[in-house]
Amino acid sequence: MPVVQNAPSKSTVILTAYASLYKKELLENVMPFWLSNSKDPVHGGYFTCLNRDGSVYDTDKFMWLQGREVWCFSYLYKQVEQKKEWLDMALHGARFMERYGRDAGGNWYFSVTADGKPLVQPYNIFSDCFATMAFASLDKAQPNERYKKIAIDTFQNILKRQHNWKGQYNKAYPGTRQLKNFSLPMILCNLALELEHILGKEKVDEFIPTVVHEVMDVFYQPELGLILENVYEDGSFCDSFEGRLLNPGHAIEAMWFIMDLGKRRNDEALIKKATEIMLQTLEYGWDKEYGGIFYFLDVKGSPPQQLEWDQKLWWVHVEALVALAKGYKLTGDERCKEWFEKVHNYTWKHFKDPEYGEWFGYLNRKGEILLQMKGGKWKGCFHIPRSLYQVWKTLEET
Repeated sequence: MPVVQNAPSKSTVILTAYASLYKKELLENVMPFWLSNSKDPVHGGYFTCLNRDGSVYDTDKFMWLQGREVWCFSYLYKQVEQKKEWLDMALHGARFMERYGRDAGGNWYFSVTADGKPLVQPYNIFSDCFATMAFASLDKAQPNERYKKIAIDTFQNILKRQHNWKGQYNKAYPGTRQLKNFSLPMILCNLALELEHILGKEKVDEFIPTVVHEVMDVFYQPELGLILENVYEDGSFCDSFEGRLLNPGHAIEAMWFIMDLGKRRNDEALIKKATEIMLQTLEYGWDKEYGGIFYFLDVKGSPPQQLEWDQKLWWVHVEALVALAKGYKLTGDERCKEWFEKVHNYTWKHFKDPEYGEWFGYLNRKGEILLQMKGGKWKGCFHIPRSLYQVWKTLEET
């Protein structure tokens, strides 16, 4: 007797229909924009300071964005289609990074001039994080022992620096208010998986419990139901500007990293907890008056230190879409489906540019465009393409 399969739910059918939309946007609108406009044919590497139409308005190169773009083109080459122009683009950026990206100690600069002269010291470990991702991904696309070594050496340097990653550039006075920041543990959740083909499954399996503990036990505050950006070394709450700070985008993005780790470990409880935290954060961070997700909030409702707290940013919204798609796929929670459609409608209405490729990055609280540019010091070829790919693949398989 044949096995009778349950028909897909109405919600599943609705969300699956989004897959082709996200795929088309990625392949026909977003990636062609970067392929056509960001390549520096003279000095190598990428321009990221691009106007709405793709023209260059500043030629400085930010090493973390160089790494992100190398990762993006090599990842899509490996995962979607082996297009020669994608691999060539990834190699173009990697050559520039190899030649100009690091100081004598192997630390990656924050920024360099168009022709590779150092501009800003390697105070920011996230240049190292995305260099690791870049060369690990490139090694998957075109295996090379040199790429493996760069990825491993940089990763080891990150681990060595992780407890004081700013080092000599740390402005905090030692010993008075010892806080730890959420950003690095969050990134390490994802970075470990990016390196698995180099590190091996056993080492990654050993590494994962530590980062999961940091995110879900140290920075997550059960009494608030939220993840804080800064806590004391023991994970306790610090009643200060820094300690009260909530970055909804960081917390939501981290939860889809945790969902991926939960899936890997067949840990249904971890997946459900991550989904619940993601939904609580979204509910807390959503602007009930104008729509969209706030950039920063104070968990006690006090005025945030950041003057840009009420802006609506591209990466926050697209990462929320990934988390919601994964949450629905892995748990079937109808709240994920309802929130996905709500965030999708806001994001595609306000951030997508109907005339030129790529999306806008910065809106004011009312959802009006603050800056016409498509890239700069903080926005490059990463969050939008990665999120479009993740939503496409997640919903395609739902």
